Amino acid sequence: MKSKIGQYSFLIKPLLIIADLFIIFSSVFYFSAKDYLNLQFSIYIIFFWILISYYTKFYNVYRYTHTAKILGLTLSQFFIFLLAFFSYFTLFREGELIREQYITVITFIVIITFFKFLFFYLLKKYRLSGGNYRNVIVFGNSKSALNVVSLFSKKQDLGYRFRGFFSDKVSKSKSYSGNIKEGLKFAILHEIEEIYCEVNSLTPQQLKDVRSFTNKNNIELRLIPENKAIYSKSFILEYIGTIPILKPKQLPFERFETHLTKRIFDILFSTLVSVLILSWLLPILWVLVKLDSKGPFFFKQIRDGADGKQFYCYKIRSMKVNGNAHKLGAIKNDKRITNIGAFLRRTSLDELPQFFNVLKGDMSVVGPRPHMNIQTEKYLKEIENYLIRNSVKPGITGLAQVSGFRGEVKKKSDIENRVRLDIFYIENWSFILDLKIVFQTVFNVVKGQEQAY
Repeated sequence: MKSKIGQYSFLIKPLLIIADLFIIFSSVFYFSAKDYLNLQFSIYIIFFWILISYYTKFYNVYRYTHTAKILGLTLSQFFIFLLAFFSYFTLFREGELIREQYITVITFIVIITFFKFLFFYLLKKYRLSGGNYRNVIVFGNSKSALNVVSLFSKKQDLGYRFRGFFSDKVSKSKSYSGNIKEGLKFAILHEIEEIYCEVNSLTPQQLKDVRSFTNKNNIELRLIPENKAIYSKSFILEYIGTIPILKPKQLPFERFETHLTKRIFDILFSTLVSVLILSWLLPILWVLVKLDSKGPFFFKQIRDGADGKQFYCYKIRSMKVNGNAHKLGAIKNDKRITNIGAFLRRTSLDELPQFFNVLKGDMSVVGPRPHMNIQTEKYLKEIENYLIRNSVKPGITGLAQVSGFRGEVKKKSDIENRVRLDIFYIENWSFILDLKIVFQTVFNVVKGQEQAY
């Protein structure tokens, strides 16, 4: 099931950032000296506005956020940003301060604050009219669970449509719709977008099953906690009204800034490699490959990308042209591999054209390695959670590869360990981790790996 959550929501934050920056630059243009609007000033303002908003969480406003919280976020954002704004003139304009600058900052503060609250309240009105809603169900039959049900019914401006509650303990309530297993089936059939679980009403195994179910079906999970659960490091405590709700911590690839950071790094790194290395190395390798065997220089193969989107993955041909190239991966002492191909595979030079895939946006420098389609179909049936690795762009290199799990899969544990490390990477990504993997890849190429054949 594909949830409606996030279908367009990922656009809201970037659009709000662009709108706020437009207000700032318009205010500067209207009230201040026009020569401020140069490239240096623009880059400075954009960089610090986005950086500060990331740390103040200025754009982390949800349907249940209190107005007092929004006001606090606004004050924090502008207090820090104004320090950066006036520092520009100290650093680059030799302490120049004019009256128009104070008019400028007052203008964009007032306008941005006004539109932030206006947007928040317009969304509330829109939800009251039946738009921008989320279908929710509740698992549990305790007082806390029923309080959540009551809140959803009374606070229509939150935009939640309560569809029923499920519990293994039968209830006479009109809202009671069945047991937990029936609730999971109900969620699929009725496109439920959020499930609220009362912790005490479910067994640990049921909670585990529900969380696995929500992850698989792209449904948001919220827990109605017992007291000790509030201190769990895996969840964030939030409030809907006065009711505490636990929300699973957002994974790195669920954040817009993660994709932005990786894409910027991918473009810069791949451009450098293309200009400094591929521009002269590929012509040399083309001559060597052509002299060694007949056939095309590039070998392309359809692979699965992020969210199942297929693309042509490019490599330098390292085998003789054969009918099994798309069905059978390379094995040790494979007779299909050419003389120059053995060298290319051993040094991983055959993977270099994938930097073009990165520039096209089909791949990333670092990520789970894309498998042949026939292998993907096999592993989907055999390996638990295999599909999770397809939730991000595949990479030229990855954590599994630099950890020794690359090449031929001889036994089931080989692919299991590869998937385990890929999932660990997805759940624990950081820019530093990407840099470590890149450096480890270079080191392994120089050192050589036994599985590189």
